[in-house]
Amino acid sequence: MKAYMQRMGRSLMLPVAVLPAASILVGIANWIVGMGVSNAATTFLMNSGLAILDNLALLFSVGLALGMSKDKDGAAALAGLVAYLVPKAVLAPASVQLLLGLGDIADVNPAFNSMGNNVFVGIIAGLTAAEMYNRFSGVKLPMALSFFSGKRLVPIMSAVGMLVISGALLFIWPVVYNVLVTLGEGISGLGFIGAGLYGLFNRLLIPTGLHHALNSVFWFDVAGINDIGNFLAGQQAIDEGLAIVGKTGMYQAGFFPVMMFGLPAGALAIYQCARPEKKKVTASLMIAAAFASFFTGVTEPLEFSFMFVAWPVYVLHAIFTGLSLAVSAFFQWTAGFAFSAGFVDYFLSLKNPVANQPLMLILQGLVFACIYYFGFRFAITKFNLMTPGREEGDGEEMPDIDTTGDSKHAVMAQKIYDALGGATNVTTIDNCTTRLRMQVQDTGAVDQSKIKATGVPGLKVIDDKNIQVIVGTEVQFVADEMNRLHHGGAGTANAAVEKEAVEAVSKNQELFAVANGKLLPITEVSDDVFSEKMMGDGYAVLPVSGEIFSPVAGTISSVFPTKHAVGITTPTGVEVLLHMGLDTVDLGGTPFTVYVKAGQQVGRGQMIAQADLEAIKAAGKKTDMIVAFTNGEKVEQLTIEAAKEVSANDIVGELVSK
Repeated sequence: MKAYMQRMGRSLMLPVAVLPAASILVGIANWIVGMGVSNAATTFLMNSGLAILDNLALLFSVGLALGMSKDKDGAAALAGLVAYLVPKAVLAPASVQLLLGLGDIADVNPAFNSMGNNVFVGIIAGLTAAEMYNRFSGVKLPMALSFFSGKRLVPIMSAVGMLVISGALLFIWPVVYNVLVTLGEGISGLGFIGAGLYGLFNRLLIPTGLHHALNSVFWFDVAGINDIGNFLAGQQAIDEGLAIVGKTGMYQAGFFPVMMFGLPAGALAIYQCARPEKKKVTASLMIAAAFASFFTGVTEPLEFSFMFVAWPVYVLHAIFTGLSLAVSAFFQWTAGFAFSAGFVDYFLSLKNPVANQPLMLILQGLVFACIYYFGFRFAITKFNLMTPGREEGDGEEMPDIDTTGDSKHAVMAQKIYDALGGATNVTTIDNCTTRLRMQVQDTGAVDQSKIKATGVPGLKVIDDKNIQVIVGTEVQFVADEMNRLHHGGAGTANAAVEKEAVEAVSKNQELFAVANGKLLPITEVSDDVFSEKMMGDGYAVLPVSGEIFSPVAGTISSVFPTKHAVGITTPTGVEVLLHMGLDTVDLGGTPFTVYVKAGQQVGRGQMIAQADLEAIKAAGKKTDMIVAFTNGEKVEQLTIEAAKEVSANDIVGELVSK
């Protein structure tokens, strides 16, 4: 569960990173409008920011679906979109009216008014879509339905899953909403204590989206309080007896010290508690989020950065918020907002006649900055909480890798992937902000010395299945290239390897075993055409498993129609024939699955085919996997090791090109 929550927290960083810019745009527009200027420019700024903030739930759904999927595939993100659109439409007020057979849309429970941007539902949709992707992206349906197999099935299953969840929410959501409204009405008569309880529950309910129910009691006219409306009405509300100086605004004022001072101080504590090697990355997030909180009062970028990965800190934040509202209400220091409790609204409320001693909120804010800073820092260090920059196992210095040259990331990815054991050993490739996180079949099969030789700052073996390679803040680019290699696609990784080989044509080229099994010199192949080197010099492997890998890096020059042979041309012009089995041309391609096509670039050790060895043997054919260099005039020297047992991707010899 802890690992799951940490993955969830990392996945949320993708949509959260978008929010500070949006909130600042809205804050600037709101400030200008508050100064009495409203024009096309303010409309442009406001709507640009609101386009993001008003779709926060959708962003979370897509971001979580992508981040929590097993291989970060775009199909998972599409499924996240579909998963969120289902409850958004099914639980919209007009839809609920029809589903429940209500005569008037006004009879629909107000709980459903927030479904257009409900963060809780967005999170549920994202997690559901990710789970559906992880379960169904590899499912093969019967032939009649084969079009909907694999990744095409994922959005369908996500829609079905969220339809079931929407059916449950249709009856559960109003009950929870009504309980919270009743609770709010009950605590509204408790004076400053009630204000404190409201502040506490307001923050605690943020992750579920149900804080809107509580806000409606205190901020609007559900229970006759209408704190925001009466404050903004100013002198008119005072004259009509709707606003009382020192009381109206008590459910808003305490948020200013928190959002302008407390949370930014908490962000400083999070930054200072980050590991040294991760401070740069953590600082970029914390500065942007803290400024958004201070200037506009938009706290989601900061709160969601630790809400799930370090929930005790979030509970502490909720307690501090309740305490702040209780203090300001007790001393009757009031201010109000139209958007949120940031500097923009604070500055604008100073001229409002309903505000009472608003400058004292600055003093309160400075006190709460200390409370937040020391409170957060104590909790994080005392209980080793995983706030941003403190992921478990991150202890080494991680400088950025050298990024000179377009192929640097790709070359490093190829070398690390080879050292990990390639497709035979690697099962999952993931990354955090500075390190590769891989799951492998056996960490004992990893060549650690080769990984260290790439110049990475270090590596850490977690257990027999998990290994991490410390790269630096450019890790995302290396991870992307490794994923391209792992899934057999052509991309910049293999192009970069080819480029590297071309630039080093004078160097020997290592040759790799094409399968697990026994290495043989080509002279021992039981076919005269190969054993007498009529096709050229080479070697063979008697395989014990059907996974077939490229012996060299290069370009696929041909794939035979019968799939039993693949041609590869190296960057130095050597033509390589990979022949799978003897006389297998007679089998019409039935035992073979080829994962490459002509013109595709492949890396050394990349899995390029699958052979059904039992089917080959049942047809009376031999399974020798033969590598022949067919244009001998390009080969200056070929060295093959003696017969021995090999694993796929083992180095079995060297080739020197002319």
